[in-house]
Amino acid sequence: MERKIRLGVIGIGNMGTGHIKNIEGGKCPEIILAAAADTNPAKEQWIKDNVSHPVPFFHTAEEMMDSGLVDAVIVATPHYGHPVYAIKAMKRGLPVVIEKPAGVYTKHVKEMIAVADETKVPLAIMMNQRTSSIYRKMREIVQSGEMGAIKRTSWIVTDWYRTQAYYDSGDWRATWSGEGGGVLMNQCPHQLDLWQWICGMPKTVSANMYFGKWHDIEVEDDVTVFVEYENGATGTFITTTGDCPGSNRFEITLEKGKLIAENHKLLQWISEESEPEWNKKASGFEKFPLEFREVDTKNTDESMANIVDKAHSGVLNAFAAHILRGEPLVADGREGINGLSISNACHLSAWTGKKVSLPLDDEEYYNELMKRVAVSRRKEVPMGTGVADLSDTYNS
Repeated sequence: MERKIRLGVIGIGNMGTGHIKNIEGGKCPEIILAAAADTNPAKEQWIKDNVSHPVPFFHTAEEMMDSGLVDAVIVATPHYGHPVYAIKAMKRGLPVVIEKPAGVYTKHVKEMIAVADETKVPLAIMMNQRTSSIYRKMREIVQSGEMGAIKRTSWIVTDWYRTQAYYDSGDWRATWSGEGGGVLMNQCPHQLDLWQWICGMPKTVSANMYFGKWHDIEVEDDVTVFVEYENGATGTFITTTGDCPGSNRFEITLEKGKLIAENHKLLQWISEESEPEWNKKASGFEKFPLEFREVDTKNTDESMANIVDKAHSGVLNAFAAHILRGEPLVADGREGINGLSISNACHLSAWTGKKVSLPLDDEEYYNELMKRVAVSRRKEVPMGTGVADLSDTYNS
């Protein structure tokens, strides 16, 4: 009988239950749900009602990790808990997948990374949109250099619509003390990760934010970001949870053309000659010669069939394969600090009204965040309350 990874789930909320359903649904053939942990005792009944075999339930993550029943864990708690439980798992020798974001502030994530480096225990992060064949192909083209250097990046991702009921479904949601941020911290870690994964990290970040513009919340729900790259290229990132309908359009202009990811397609305009070189000799009347095509992004590598375009289950499948056979992770947990650094820089820029340089000043950000945590408010929410995630982007 082939070995399966005995997985323990820490946090049985929206994401934790989603992962359990994927495992129960046979989407993760090398994983078996071995245990679950949550501080809410009502979650034990959910496990009994939704899992086909008996699953031990623990009221603390530490008890579950010390039980000897699990080979690895996934952390699906509110954001502040991601580095906390990852560190505890790795110190026990347990491979761990953390939900996004890697943490709330870079200072904490660096502590997690230090433990991963020290223990050598596998650390993965649930950057499930890296399994998308469209974004993987987009990265391949950009990183190959076949279209020259980046001139401009632009991502408008406003299809993260949320109702007030969504924000009222948990006392930690949309609070500085419970979530540590709004749309950038909860919904957009995927796009911030892909943005830097494909285009590289920016040099400077400037951001305008509105806090509670469209909802009764204390964190941001409307954001416009401007970045500058080392080579002089610029970029914009626009997001909100208040637009309905929203858009999701990622555009990269390069020296030899342009790429656009939108509506589940990757479009390409490409020239054999770079625009800067063509511009030097152009008479001013002819058009820059561009060929247009829709890029075929279908995966032809059978070894990746259990990962590519499999979203959350693809990340878990790669995690299991990494433990069992040393195969690559979809995203190493250490890489989670990159998108978080952009997010933290956006907040710091909005709070101070200044352009922020990367690498980020971890202490300055932490101190500014703690000022807001100190006056953060929590709502009264009945135990067991939950609202499904409503966006199209959530499952993409």
